[in-house]
Amino acid sequence: MLNYATIGSNRLDEAKAYYDALLGSIGMKPFFEHPSGGRIYGQFGKSAFGVLGAFDGGEASVGNGVTIGFEVPDANALAAFHAKALELGGTDEGAPGPRGGDKSPFHFAYFRDLDGNKLCGYCVVK
Repeated sequence: MLNYATIGSNRLDEAKAYYDALLGSIGMKPFFEHPSGGRIYGQFGKSAFGVLGAFDGGEASVGNGVTIGFEVPDANALAAFHAKALELGGTDEGAPGPRGGDKSPFHFAYFRDLDGNKLCGYCVVK
């Protein structure tokens, strides 16, 4: 079971403002400040997500082939989450909708954050 994921940023102040608003829109709140100048989101005993400065002190870079997903309750929430990501300055990587065929219950929406990290929202439409 996945418990947490982190990404790096070279623009931590902007990234924290971006994620405060984006993750706040799905009820995920700041949990604690990270020593790198970043921030961890979530709550004790739940999944967590962090935006951090690179551990080695170098430049953060985007992981090729990496996508981090956030579950939302339904298709309306998925569309709102994707729209919020773009409103905050993210870039579209795939509009909300079914993946895996027209009859698939799995819906995803993809975007990149301010540093180019690839993220998605997803839900199961019943």
